Amino acid sequence: MAARRLSSLVGSTKNEPFDSTIANETQLAQLGYEQGMAIYELSLSSRLLAECLSPKELKRSFSLLGMVGFSFSIVTCWTALGGTLIVGIVAGGPPVMVWSWVGICLLSLTVAYSFAEMCSAYPTAGGQYSWVAILAPPKYARGAAFVTGWFMCTGIVAMGAVNNFLGANFILGMANLNNPSYTIERWHTVLVTYLIAVLASLMNVYMSRWLNQISTFAVAWNILSFFVVIITILAANDHKQSASFVFSDFQNQTGFSSGGMAVMIGLLQTLFGMCCYDAPSHMTEEMLNPAKEAPQAIILSVYLGAVTGFVFLISAFFCIGDLDATATTPTGVPLIQIFFDSTGSVGGATTLAAMITVIMLICSNSLMAEGSRALWAFSRDHGLPFSKVWARVDKKSQVPIYAVLLCGVLQAGLNSIYYASFEGFSTVISIATFGFYLSYAAPLFVRLWSLATGSNPAATTIRGGVYTLGKWSPYLNLFGLLFLVFAGIDFNFPQVGPVTAGNMNYCSAAFGVIGLVSVVTWVFDGRKNFTGPQTPGIVNAIDAAAAVGDGKGLRPGEIADADGDGVGRSDEKKGISVAGLPAETTSVDESSGDEKIEGDIGRIA
Repeated sequence: MAARRLSSLVGSTKNEPFDSTIANETQLAQLGYEQGMAIYELSLSSRLLAECLSPKELKRSFSLLGMVGFSFSIVTCWTALGGTLIVGIVAGGPPVMVWSWVGICLLSLTVAYSFAEMCSAYPTAGGQYSWVAILAPPKYARGAAFVTGWFMCTGIVAMGAVNNFLGANFILGMANLNNPSYTIERWHTVLVTYLIAVLASLMNVYMSRWLNQISTFAVAWNILSFFVVIITILAANDHKQSASFVFSDFQNQTGFSSGGMAVMIGLLQTLFGMCCYDAPSHMTEEMLNPAKEAPQAIILSVYLGAVTGFVFLISAFFCIGDLDATATTPTGVPLIQIFFDSTGSVGGATTLAAMITVIMLICSNSLMAEGSRALWAFSRDHGLPFSKVWARVDKKSQVPIYAVLLCGVLQAGLNSIYYASFEGFSTVISIATFGFYLSYAAPLFVRLWSLATGSNPAATTIRGGVYTLGKWSPYLNLFGLLFLVFAGIDFNFPQVGPVTAGNMNYCSAAFGVIGLVSVVTWVFDGRKNFTGPQTPGIVNAIDAAAAVGDGKGLRPGEIADADGDGVGRSDEKKGISVAGLPAETTSVDESSGDEKIEGDIGRIA
């Protein structure tokens, strides 16, 4: 943050500079309490941001455009929706997908804005679980952060496996389209998913220094492909569906007699299409200006995804042909069949499908990066078994190579389930989205919990960031949480009826197992070794939030009662902050009992 002259604030001498990262004690004393605390918080924000940027383990190279491209390549709502069109048509029909998309995008913005505020204040690769550690009631913070970290990592890794599966379907679908005698087998699909995972792993290990350039290319390619696909199918298709089919004709071919049940199943497809917008938070330690640009990337990716997804849904539903033929296409990808029916050309359909395949391959690379950074950050805080291995960073490439390899192996393992059972892999898809939504709900829930109980001053006002939601923050948190709870319930609904052991939705059972594993791991390992977020700026953010107490700030010279014993004095051993400064800047003169402050701000009388 650029230095500002004190004279611009209190009319002091013209040559007296005010450096917000130092906050000279005499200058602050001249301001009076209200103005002094405002500038003090400005200096605190600058210092915390500088400390968040202090780790040099990962190379900082991402620009705003690169991070928007990175995030949008993962969100990529319109390509994700392309794989769920048929399921949506039988479960409520196009109207359910089109109109629910509008509602889900609006509700997702409440979560995205909440995350943007948290990410701006606490930019760390740990993302959701780090925010939980900061905002939860102190008594439960470590345990809640630990469980959140497990669900978060599970969701990201599973989503990577799902994207590899979709990419493999497109590749083999194009092969079938160009060679109708070729029959796609399950093991073919699994092998191609392995190939995609290996390719993404190699790119993350050996081409990591070009991640920003690849992501910048991704946003341009994504938008170009979107316009080419939409314009082509609308212009070439001469047998479009009616407007009533797209906007009002309700359909229910789910096997359930209840229309409400059909709607709930149809919502699953749009919920799947709008997630993963937390991606920039896990890359903050590789960004040049994370506190400002990571929140921007989060919000922009949701808006881009919402608009492109809405236009794509309407265009695809107008251009869809015979529903049975599209659903049972030998390509295995209904969207490829829509391309072929619209253009009447194998070459044209292949070109459009190839453009989307490139997007999915870039997405695989981005999800591998996001997943490996999430695993690395969680391991850095001792959240996984053998954490010391996964937390290693190669000094030359500045890449967490072992975390990348772990992410690739886990993705391949999840993709292997498809060889044994399609229904089993359908559960992986539910796990991917449900894992994201659970980890999204956790920081919102614990913040509201802390607000309701008054147990954590850090939750009162999220300080230190470039962006703030102000008084609207808790309300957006609440609306976002209610939406995520509803979505979490919906993900456990069976997708076809009547329900049998073969078509049952095992999402709840799978997450029960994951939850059990996380609890057992906590009891035998995490309870002793899990530290919570250890990025310097995040550690001090917890102290700083405690120091400002009731949200109005400490008065100059006031010592924070961070240990909760009712006494406003502290010592270095307890790790207590003085007016938000790190504990090591505070010492006690035992002979006099007076505190000596040796930090940048010094004593403010």
